[in-house]
Amino acid sequence: MNIMTKNQFEPVLRSAPRIALLAALLTLVGCAPATRQPTQVKIEIQDNVGFTIVEEAGISGEARERYQAAHSLFAQQRFVEGIALLEQLVDAEPELSAPRIDLAIAYHQQGDLELAEQNLRAALEQNPTHPLALNELGIIYRKTGRFDEARSSYEKALEVYPGFHSARRNLAVLCDLYLGDAQCALDNYEAYMETVAEDPDVAIWMADLRNRSGGQE
Repeated sequence: MNIMTKNQFEPVLRSAPRIALLAALLTLVGCAPATRQPTQVKIEIQDNVGFTIVEEAGISGEARERYQAAHSLFAQQRFVEGIALLEQLVDAEPELSAPRIDLAIAYHQQGDLELAEQNLRAALEQNPTHPLALNELGIIYRKTGRFDEARSSYEKALEVYPGFHSARRNLAVLCDLYLGDAQCALDNYEAYMETVAEDPDVAIWMADLRNRSGGQE
């Protein structure tokens, strides 16, 4: 099975609210015979502003249908039912990390940060360097006041894929607003702007940061 994971921006101060869940976050694109081989995570660059994370694993047709049905429910804003289906899927296919990440984001959107964190940790037990899971866990850490852990999680995601612009932006904001590390913030804002065509908000934040730092370039 190939599961394609599209990254999302972390909602931070002055940003738009988090987009309703996942019809486009994880998309099932195929299914191989169910072989209990370890999953593999690959990164496919799409263009200069995005990429796709692909998880490959063999699963049954029933599991694939359950996964697609959960996404359909999320697209209809029927989160409780979608979560129930994903819970069934992760019980049946515990080696998969992508459904765990979907489940974590669903719980996050429902305000249950504890269950979101539990599922992200479970996903990382299967794929310790999964960049989306690391980025999402960084968001949980930031929201629960564990700023050093958030920084570490974002940085681990960027070690896997330095062009992961969501994690780069999140790290910059964390350093800027929560850690008071102006150099870290500016370095990561600049690196982020090199990977996206335009982000007016970040351009304003960079200018403000330079003013607060004495006008450095």
